[in-house]
Parts: sequence; structure tokens; C-alpha cells
Amino acid sequence: MKPDGALRTFIDEVELVVGTTDDEYEITKRVAERLSALLAGDYRLPAEVTRPSADHHVNYPLYIAPDNSWSLAAVVWNVGQRTPVHGHETWGVVGIYSGAEREIRYAKPSAAESGQPLIPAGEQVWERGQVTVCCTTDDDIHAVAAVGTVPTVGIHVYGANIGTIERRLYDPATGAVATFVSGWNDPVADDSPPHQAMVARG
Repeated sequence: MKPDGALRTFIDEVELVVGTTDDEYEITKRVAERLSALLAGDYRLPAEVTRPSADHHVNYPLYIAPDNSWSLAAVVWNVGQRTPVHGHETWGVVGIYSGAEREIRYAKPSAAESGQPLIPAGEQVWERGQVTVCCTTDDDIHAVAAVGTVPTVGIHVYGANIGTIERRLYDPATGAVATFVSGWNDPVADDSPPHQAMVARG
């Protein structure tokens, strides 16, 4: 899709933020402020990037920086869907566009703690219009579930091309780690479910 209007302005603002500092905490603070303003306005995502899949949550790319330094996505969960426990390997900011999600966080293990059960770090339900810093590289392990009676749509901003980088999956009971690449889904103009691309697990 070709961003325009309020989304184009938001992208330009994030480009400015990312281009002026390498401090993840400063970046996520400033991006969160701008995402809150976007959600508080009357911006509407195109319908094709809000469609859920019956099989799994989907990641629709809204913008990928030419140098892959950051990306913007609409992430959609159908009612009752959830992610496995996973990491991001970068910073990220998430705003709830519609519906609600339950986030279950875990402390990121140190090298010495590798292979041990993950330590829960709390959970929270995020609702329409709310924004959270989901991750920085030192604190980025969680699982997310759609709650409520309608699909959950989030606008996600990440400090990399999130669809192409290798990331970690965790077994919270054992601490076992596998790697994966989430891929991107193609927005579709009909009612058929979008397909998952570029998925690799190990």
C-alpha cells in the first residue's frame, strides 16, 4: 500500500526520530507519543490490512524503510488467537487500533540463565487507543492474545524489518529456544485468507 495523509505524516515523523538518535529509550518514547496522536485522530486503516486469518495472526506491512532500519505494520489477530512466547531482537512500539490484546511478559534471560524456565514479568490488557513500548533489545520477551469478541488490530513500529530478521521462540517452562523468521502477509482485496510467507523454524 502507498501511505498518504495522516499515515504519511506519521512515517515522516518516525523517520526524523530514527535519524536523529540511536538511544532506544528516546526513540520508543518519541515514537509512542506520535503513535498515540495518530490513534487519537480520525485515521482509518485500509480494510485490506485489518482482515484476520482463520489460522494464525497476520502481519501486513504498511511501510519498510529503504535501509531496513525500521518498519511499520498492521498486525491482526482473530478472536481467541495468540502468539507463542517470542522475542523481537529490536525496539518496538505498539498501539491498539481496534479490539484488545492481553500481553504476557517475561524477563529476558541472561546467558547464565539460558535453558532455565522463564520468569514471568506481569501481564496487562491493552485496549483501543492505548500505546505501549513492547520491547527494547534488553527487554523483549512476551506472548500476545486477542481478547474480547472482535478481532484485534494493532499498529506496530519496529527498529528493523521485522518480517525478515531472525528472532527467538521460547518454551517458558524449560527456557528452550528456537529461531524463526515471521515473514510478511500480503494484503488481499477479497475475503480469502492471507497467506504466510518466509516462515522458517529451527
